[in-house]
Amino acid sequence: MTAYTTEGWGELFLAEAGASAALGGLLFVAVSVSLERIVALRSLPGAALGTIVLLVAVLMVSTFGLVPGQPGWVFGSEVLVVGLVAWSILTAIWVRTLQAPIPNQPRFVPVISVVLTQAATLPMVVAGVSLLLEAGGGLYWLVPEVSFSLVAVVNAWVLLVEVVR
Repeated sequence: MTAYTTEGWGELFLAEAGASAALGGLLFVAVSVSLERIVALRSLPGAALGTIVLLVAVLMVSTFGLVPGQPGWVFGSEVLVVGLVAWSILTAIWVRTLQAPIPNQPRFVPVISVVLTQAATLPMVVAGVSLLLEAGGGLYWLVPEVSFSLVAVVNAWVLLVEVVR
């Protein structure tokens, strides 16, 4: 097992694909059930979309990692593209959110979200580049990416339970 080939990483990819798919499904249900309330609260549509993007990114990278016999440069390219797309979407969401703060919300709340989403997406970009170069850590960069992305379960909780209160 090395950091530059998916051999030996299958169990991790399988677990992450299952976890992200389950959480993504939960999030879709949460948004569907409380759509009117979510749309009425200015910050929640962006949070919902951002959480979906993170979970779909984990699902896609994990699925690509399970493709047998795939050349390393192909997987590296897939990881890099998914990482760049996720990073771009999330950055756009949070720039918009920071430009229109919610009255009476502490300024640190959206800043924490920005930091967490950057921590979830930038390691994916680094992993893609590292896999392409076969230097710098490779697949080990996906561990913090997946860990921070799955913290998105907090947003799923807010969208499913707290919005209804």
